[in-house]
Amino acid sequence: MNVLIIEDDESTAKQLLKLLKSESYSCDAACGYFEAKEYLDRNSYSIILLDWNLGDGDGLSLLKEIRDNGFITTPILMLSANSEIDDRVKVLDSGAEDYLCKPYSNIELLARMRVLLRKGSKEKSSVISVGDIVLNISTHEVFVNGVLVDLTTAEFDLLELFMRNQNIVLTKYQLSEHLNKDNYSIKHSNIVEVHIKNIRKKLNRKDFIQNVRGVGYKIHKSS
Repeated sequence: MNVLIIEDDESTAKQLLKLLKSESYSCDAACGYFEAKEYLDRNSYSIILLDWNLGDGDGLSLLKEIRDNGFITTPILMLSANSEIDDRVKVLDSGAEDYLCKPYSNIELLARMRVLLRKGSKEKSSVISVGDIVLNISTHEVFVNGVLVDLTTAEFDLLELFMRNQNIVLTKYQLSEHLNKDNYSIKHSNIVEVHIKNIRKKLNRKDFIQNVRGVGYKIHKSS
């Protein structure tokens, strides 16, 4: 489980790192708003621990920015000394999954994290991401760098198949069969090429789906 700690107080950050590593979590620690954004651009996380008060910004603004982007669905637990009901409501309304007031016990923090991680693992099965491309099976939506992309049903189904089979070469026959059960159509149609061309164009990622000469196609994870 990868955890991003966003905390500008060095002592608190060190304590959290020590605690979570003792519980076998893998952790990154960002000391402020802009460093946190750099981590989020580079890596994916199972959960984010976000302090409200950051030296170069505030956690509430970062929370809103993360949720407004649309493609980061990571559970967020806000940590703050602000105990007013109105503050907690703001945080939850802005997209955080939970709120924990400082000072808190380590036992409660770990318990809250486990709850969010259990919920996240159930929901994550409906969301597939490769780089900045995110496909949500439940809502039938695709986002590229946070921007909604309009795909047809066939294009969505084909993209889902590719994203569920990262680094696996899929033959034209397999792709055709996925779209159409009619054997004659499978053998004689160029519908796969047409759909792949349209997907590449709509995603604006011409190398995302790669041709494997004489075999088929696969997605290129680093695109």
